[in-house]
Order: sequence, then structure tokens, then C-alpha cells
Amino acid sequence: MRILAFSDLHRDEQAGRSLVERSPQVDVVAGVRDFASMHHGLRRMIDVLSAIDRPALLVPGNNETDDALRAACAGWPAARVLHGEVAEIDDVTFFGLGGGVPVTPWEWSFDLTEQHAERMLTGLPPGAVRLVHSPPSGHVDGGLGSAAVLRAIHQRRPRLVLCGHVHDCWGQESRVGDVPVRNLGPGGAVIELDAGASSAPHARLPRASTGDLPSPPSESPGLHPTSVRDFPIAASASWRHGA
Repeated sequence: MRILAFSDLHRDEQAGRSLVERSPQVDVVAGVRDFASMHHGLRRMIDVLSAIDRPALLVPGNNETDDALRAACAGWPAARVLHGEVAEIDDVTFFGLGGGVPVTPWEWSFDLTEQHAERMLTGLPPGAVRLVHSPPSGHVDGGLGSAAVLRAIHQRRPRLVLCGHVHDCWGQESRVGDVPVRNLGPGGAVIELDAGASSAPHARLPRASTGDLPSPPSESPGLHPTSVRDFPIAASASWRHGA
């Protein structure tokens, strides 16, 4: 299975159109967003993406609520919003959890406490592909990740974890044990899942995209992008930033 996965569009319609153009080459599209910026521009961004006719699994970020995302996707037949829910496509199980975890400093942000996230993550099936907006603590997170997300990886051992949220870490990969974790960014990545038992990871992560990534909204202080060079895929969580 080929998955086109991305995060943190923040109303970037050019990046959205690029994803639409690439989508016919894959089996599934997965967005662990933000689609909006501070709850603005969600419907327009979804209107751009709704040209995708492949199965599209969408997770709300902290810049839109799950209810708002479901409403915006009502006219997009290929889309399904996952927030504490499971979807199965061609015998591959996906689990999605959105929102900022832990709670961010911004009053407008759609967030979950660690305790709330931990309760929702009890529905994560072992061996699933996990789509989560917030990264696990200590992995592609810039020090801002979630302890609950990390614990669920240790306990449930998903096949693969795809996340976003922390813009400094776009394009970076890590591993929790043998579970690959990738912070995606708006440029996206095509990820290939090998055939095999879902109880163990069988994901081939591509090399990170080269070049400058789109800028995040100015309303998100401290979460800014960096140019990403070609990082080798390795088990180590130690990474260098490009200039």
C-alpha cells in the first residue's frame, strides 16, 4: 500500500493543490493536519483537497475542531475524519487522534490533556497505522511532544506513527523501539507499507523532501519551519537540521 501523508497545511492552497496532483499515484491519502489557521480558512482548504478521489483519512489539528472538520468534509465522499476512531482499508487498520497534546498555551487551540488523550488512545489496535497530530514525547517533537502518545506506542505497538504539529521537526524521522515515527509537514511524503503481519512494523519511509517548506502561520510563535536536507533513514533519534 502506498500512502501520501502530510500535516500542517495551514491554509496553504498551493501545497494542497500539489497533494491533489500527486494523489492518483497512491492508494490512500492521510492528513494529520492543521488544515486551518486559528480556525480560519478550513472550508476553503478542504474545498481544494476535495478533488482527491482516493480514500482520504483526516485527523484534526489544534487549529480546527473535529466537529468543524467533519462539517467541512460533508461534501467530500472520499474523506473520513478520525478522532479516537478506527478505519480499515485493504486489510490495513488505521487509528486517528487529533488535537494538541499536551495542552498548548493558546486559548483558541483545540487541545487534549494527557489524561484525556490516554483514555482515547485505549482504542488504538495493536499493529495499526497511527495518525496523530501531536508527536510522542522525545521523538521528532522539539521537546513539545506527548507522554500519552509515547506510552500508547510502547503498549500497543502500532505499525507506523505519522504526526505533525511541531514545525521545527518537519521531515524528521525517529523510532520508538522498532516502530517508525515521522513528522510529516505540508510537503508530504509517500510511504510504502510492505505486506506482512500487522503485529510488527513493515513500513518503508522515504528520504525527507529537499528544499524549503512552506512557512507556518505567524500566530504560532515558537513553531517555525526549517529547510530539510536529505536525512538517512535510521533507527537513531538523533537528527541534524539543515541551514
